[in-house]
Amino acid sequence: MFKIKKIKNKTVYYSNILPVEHFFTTKELEIKENIDLIASYLSIRTENLIKPQQVHSDNIEIVDNKQEYPSCDALILKEKDKAIYLNFADCTPIILYDKKQNIGSIAHAGWRGTALKIAPKTLIKMNSNPKDIVAIIGPCISFEHFETSFEVIEQLKSTIENKNGLFKNNYADLKGINKRQLEEIGVKIFDICPFCTIKDNDKFFSYRLENKTEKRHSALIKL
Repeated sequence: MFKIKKIKNKTVYYSNILPVEHFFTTKELEIKENIDLIASYLSIRTENLIKPQQVHSDNIEIVDNKQEYPSCDALILKEKDKAIYLNFADCTPIILYDKKQNIGSIAHAGWRGTALKIAPKTLIKMNSNPKDIVAIIGPCISFEHFETSFEVIEQLKSTIENKNGLFKNNYADLKGINKRQLEEIGVKIFDICPFCTIKDNDKFFSYRLENKTEKRHSALIKL
């Protein structure tokens, strides 16, 4: 279940089934404008708060001593003195946590990332047993608002065996498709955010609704 907490009186959301520090920011707390506040809250150095350059790819990297991760849409975190975050404004944020290895990751799954199966690929690169994974799917555009082309629908359909309930005409359920992709490789534990970036636009940014806004909310994890 998603719950609210406050960071300096600013609202963020977290899942009560994930046992490590994580949260999804809102319009009240853009990380790029509050980088020092977030680093202080996490008790880490600002330079250890890592974000990749997202390009709607299926490129996945393991965080090491580099500061920059160009052309990358998922990061895997193994170190306890760092935190990772990715930015979103309609695309699907997916946090994966391996309870056995104490490894975390965040994947950026817009329709392109979803069509490329970035979430299952991230799990595979984590070298995780799917039964050890807790998957948290954050706020994104909802089924009722994600209208797209026939070609995109066909690409998304090709990523899963069981398509039931996830497509209607030119609409697709991005949260549901990413969940189904992970289920089909053995993940059992999920928490799915109920919020939609369009319907709940008072809380989260929407690229579609807000005239291609450059503002972003984020998903963050620290071990």
